[in-house]
Amino acid sequence: MWVSARSSVFLLRIIFCASCLFSVFQEHDVETPYGMLHVIIRGAPKGNKPAILTYHDVGLNHKLCFNSFFNNEDMQEITKHFVVCHVDAPGQQVGAPQMPQGYQYPTMDQLAGMLPTVVQHFGFKSIVGIGVGAGAYILAKFALIFPDLVEGLVLLNIDPNGKGWIDWAATKLSGLTSALPDTVLPHLFSQEELMNNTELVQSYRQQINNTINQFNLQLFWNMYNSRRDLEMNRSGTVLNAKTLKCPVMLVVGDNAPAEEGVVECNSKLDPTNTTFLKPGKLTEAFKYFLQGMGYIAYVKDRRLSGGPVPSASMTRLARSRTASLTSASSMDGSRSRACTHSDSTEGVGAVTHTMEVSC
Repeated sequence: MWVSARSSVFLLRIIFCASCLFSVFQEHDVETPYGMLHVIIRGAPKGNKPAILTYHDVGLNHKLCFNSFFNNEDMQEITKHFVVCHVDAPGQQVGAPQMPQGYQYPTMDQLAGMLPTVVQHFGFKSIVGIGVGAGAYILAKFALIFPDLVEGLVLLNIDPNGKGWIDWAATKLSGLTSALPDTVLPHLFSQEELMNNTELVQSYRQQINNTINQFNLQLFWNMYNSRRDLEMNRSGTVLNAKTLKCPVMLVVGDNAPAEEGVVECNSKLDPTNTTFLKPGKLTEAFKYFLQGMGYIAYVKDRRLSGGPVPSASMTRLARSRTASLTSASSMDGSRSRACTHSDSTEGVGAVTHTMEVSC
């Protein structure tokens, strides 16, 4: 039975929740070359394993963006083997004081440049990053500049492209005629979702308005909309092409605003090192991703055991019909195959092609 995720709301519901709170965590303010970062640590470093580092989207913070995902029962099997590090963009955390008038918000490059200080501050050897939207862009930039610090990336709804002047002007006009939450919501939801999921959208509107300082959010929103293209290209496509070296899992909701951007990002990555999937059981997909990197292994009772494994079995992953999805039309052609409840246990070894996940 094939089950297709109808929209990016499905993805948002998997990841975002404002009501769940971690039971054990430590809050830190870390001074970086480009300003202070609010960081939340859950657990302690486990040997030489990388930390799981998260970065949220514009209009959210780590609580709104990741609490539901990390409090999922399935994720507890992972988090007991890894330290988790949540990064809030400057001034976006709950209760953040308003930035002073005239404050120059860090550029997207500078936001990425803050992360090595975080890694060093907590003594992490390296990280596996999970980023959503703007956070995905920042983590991808971080991995391009500091590849030795990043062992893997999970990038949700990433748009690697800067805004053209028409899009930039439209955003500016929207900001002049709409309240800030209503300006940000089309970044998180498609037009169809804004029309048909009014209860969910209203919930996010209230959360954005009530939990995030609006002046600070405007600064972050302006900087994200001023971003440049991520300078990366698949090897062999241009002279001296540079792309992400680590394993990457790309995730996008059907009809998500960033859908075309994610497809283009996929076309710029090494197809032998990239997994492409539509939202299903994201926690399980993340387990397989870590398993493929050799950091966890399934045992017979399907619980997780820690430690590297010499050859990970990527069970319940099915090859995509094409080696890479490089256009919106190829994405459309695969929508009906987005997700399945098949119980197949056929292993396909290490990831060697762009994939869709069977979840």
